[in-house]
Amino acid sequence: MLAPQLDHIPQPLHGLVEQHWQTLADVLEPLQFGAGALSADDFARQLTQVLVGSDYVAAQLIKLPALLQDLLDKGDLVRDYPAGHYREQLAMVLAAVNDEAGLHRALRQFRHREMVRIIWRDLTRQADMRRTTLELSWLADTCIDLTLERLYQDACEKWGTPHSRPDAQGRTQPQRMVVLGMGKLGAFELNLSSDIDLIFSFARNGSTQGARRSLENQDFFIRLGQKLIQALDNITVDGFVFRVDMRLRPFGSAGPMACSFGALEGYYQDQGREWERYAMIKARVVAGDIDAGAELQQLLRPFVYRKYIDFSAFESLRDMKEMINREVRRKGLEQNIKLGSGGIREVEFIAQAFQLIRGGRDRRLQQRELLNILPLLTEFGMPQDAVDELQSAYTYLRNVEHAIQALEDKQTQELPTDDTDRLRLACSLGAPDWDSFSAELELQRGHVRRHFADVIAPAKEEDAEVLEDVAEWLALWDGALEPEAAEQYLAEQGYDDPARSREELDQLRASRTVATLQTVAMERLRIVLPRLLMDVATVENASETLSRVLQLIQAVLRRSAYLVLLGENPAALRQLVRLCSGSRWFSDKLTRLPILLDELIDPRTLYAPPDKMVLQHELRQQLLRIPQEDVEQQMEALRYFKNAHVLRVAASDITGALPLMKVSDYLTWLAECILEAVFEIAWRLLVEKHGVPIKAPGEPCDPDFVIVGYGKLGGIELSYGSDLDLVFLHDADPNLSTTGEKPVFNNVFFTRLGQRIIHILSTFTAGGLLYEVDMRLRPSGNAGLLVSSLKAFAEYQRKEAWTWEHQALSRARVVAGCPRLAQEFEQVRADILAQPRDETALRQEVVDMRLKMRDHLGSKPSGNDEPGVFNLKQDRGGIVDIEFMVQYCVLAHGSRYPQLLEYTDNIRILDAAEQVGLFTPDDADILREAYKAYRSVGHRLSLQEQSSVIADSEMGSYRAAVSRIWVQLMEPDAGTESS
Repeated sequence: MLAPQLDHIPQPLHGLVEQHWQTLADVLEPLQFGAGALSADDFARQLTQVLVGSDYVAAQLIKLPALLQDLLDKGDLVRDYPAGHYREQLAMVLAAVNDEAGLHRALRQFRHREMVRIIWRDLTRQADMRRTTLELSWLADTCIDLTLERLYQDACEKWGTPHSRPDAQGRTQPQRMVVLGMGKLGAFELNLSSDIDLIFSFARNGSTQGARRSLENQDFFIRLGQKLIQALDNITVDGFVFRVDMRLRPFGSAGPMACSFGALEGYYQDQGREWERYAMIKARVVAGDIDAGAELQQLLRPFVYRKYIDFSAFESLRDMKEMINREVRRKGLEQNIKLGSGGIREVEFIAQAFQLIRGGRDRRLQQRELLNILPLLTEFGMPQDAVDELQSAYTYLRNVEHAIQALEDKQTQELPTDDTDRLRLACSLGAPDWDSFSAELELQRGHVRRHFADVIAPAKEEDAEVLEDVAEWLALWDGALEPEAAEQYLAEQGYDDPARSREELDQLRASRTVATLQTVAMERLRIVLPRLLMDVATVENASETLSRVLQLIQAVLRRSAYLVLLGENPAALRQLVRLCSGSRWFSDKLTRLPILLDELIDPRTLYAPPDKMVLQHELRQQLLRIPQEDVEQQMEALRYFKNAHVLRVAASDITGALPLMKVSDYLTWLAECILEAVFEIAWRLLVEKHGVPIKAPGEPCDPDFVIVGYGKLGGIELSYGSDLDLVFLHDADPNLSTTGEKPVFNNVFFTRLGQRIIHILSTFTAGGLLYEVDMRLRPSGNAGLLVSSLKAFAEYQRKEAWTWEHQALSRARVVAGCPRLAQEFEQVRADILAQPRDETALRQEVVDMRLKMRDHLGSKPSGNDEPGVFNLKQDRGGIVDIEFMVQYCVLAHGSRYPQLLEYTDNIRILDAAEQVGLFTPDDADILREAYKAYRSVGHRLSLQEQSSVIADSEMGSYRAAVSRIWVQLMEPDAGTESS
């Protein structure tokens, strides 16, 4: 005889359980327990827990006495359903239905059976919260889709089948409805008694065919939608299936029940509001024409996810939260665990703030389910413990929500006020009493409140003194001050050229861009501008800095979300001012690509560029988020990655956080990572088209291709605007072909591979270009093949290459491609550089080349009235003199001293040359220090967008020392002849 198991149930609830048990006596007595997973004792214990938590289940078991035995026989109480189970079961049920009334009845009875099972498994914790919400969403999807399918067939018989308008060839296409599930349904997060938010749409306008009277497609789908709502939402003697809410459609309750894709797209582009973006995050095609639905979601994605970092989401979410708070206060909903402070909605707002702000750039954030989003937030600055607390709180609050709704199958999130219901709720959550439950609930809500305040905090109130300063700056901006008074105020605040600054502010205010700004953009500008002007006043070159920053402001005025970014992040605004003060290059970069403003937000990453392994991992992860076939998006991702990291290196350089050598290291690593990724993309594209090239009969290339870096890339000395000197080499039989359906000879394949690499690197897109590429150092220069075999390369270097080409080879190294072939290249390079040479003839060739370069590229003698200048790179005693001396040592002595061939950068070759006695320690040290000093000044000048020319009076001691060593090594017969 089954009896309630009350040992774990609070004493005040025993009478309730026993009363339910007695009412169910006729249902329980005939139950049979076979050899299934649920024994009679386990069943009794679970039923006791369920009866504590749900009067709804008790009522359904009385109405449907055969239901329990069916659930037991099929083992449904103890197993998860597979994804297609509901569809299989409901399809069998509906196969026996002959009319609309029968359809309504069958749907409701099917829903009751499955709700009993779901609530049972939820209250007994056989299904966790995520499993419960997933299966509820599957249940809703199935009911909507199969009902729509049946009603569509009936509607076509009655009104004809909807078709699109004829195309140019006179063809029409049949049309079906697309049902978008919004909110929790769209995110597979449906709760136990949730309504379902739906939007009805169809692909194209047209009319029905096959009936006596034709209907416009919109009329047809409105009627079909109404039938669907009635089938799901109407309350009959059997209850309802799901409450349907259509208010999220365009124009809400006043809008048409169904509209075309074009109408939907037009509405969201022209009239879509911020809360509708928020709602559309979770939108999913739940029924109808799935393929057409994918097309619709692609059309709507730009409305939801902006390509830039969109901090305006904070404003709209604050507005929505304040609206909800007013509703909570007005209706007394403080005990509502969804809408009240620290409730479910606040967790959703936190996740969706990040989605709206960054989802356009990071596709991982375009997921719908909240618990998939929260773990990603650590990558955007949220501490791990905050994410852990939010995940725990959200799960707990959803379990509380389910327990509230399980009681009577009512759509409510209000905590009960009745003492018995409170104890029942506490018991369902595993708490011994209401006080213990309340304490845990308050702890979880407190976590949510705190993190919500951190993420979507209201704008801070300024103190009176700051507000007074803001008013003064706004008066100046508004033109309320006379020019003289404005300039005096600017001078008092620290502007070194107040007349220039006042004039530039006036020009911006009078510009057409500002005159035509929408109200919201103007408000955002007026919030940012006073703080900007105050921050600029703190730097030494305030007027020049203001000029630079105002160019950026003018560039982003029509995309005022960037102004919100700066307004929301005062620290980022200060960083912007500081870095623009230090570098015109920096300000120009941001003006051209304001999307990079996001990089200013987190100083931990701004001033700490990652090492090469981290760079490789980060780039790989970014590219993995993009479909392989979307080459355009991959190219944009590569450009953003490069620009963002160059910006970080520049920030560290400007502020002195990185020394010169590290700056070049990072810029070189960055180029190498990008070249590796570009090679992989280009290789994949060519292999997909032509198959894999064959190295030798029966041996596919793997990949037997390398990219060799020369010049600054090869020497690990890249600067901000450096181009890439590249040579492409392969190691495959040119007479063999690729393996694909469209085979080509290997040499054709590798030539196209090289062309594709250059195309990806140098094509100008919205994100700019990756790198300018110089291929003139390949064998025979521009007249030679774009890609050579390693064998042909070695042969050319041995028999045809000029001395200057061997000089260039001293700085060459493999930067991407096949490791085996890279080793073979290194051996070829060492063999060529180690060839015995006539030192006198070599010295003369190097000197002759150097003199030609000075004549053509060096600075020209100044006139009597013009101050002399010094070209850091090309003039006597400059960078190229040091490089040529190093290269001469490699070529002249590499056969005796292999350590000279080991490295490609000048500093380490100088170290090796010192070790073997080619330079005295003092001379080697002078050359190293001069080389670093020249390059450091060159970096500073490039950051200010100035040429590498300084006053003739500067760096005289270094120039004299380098010239002296040059004469000793390269022109010993010149004696002490002056330059």
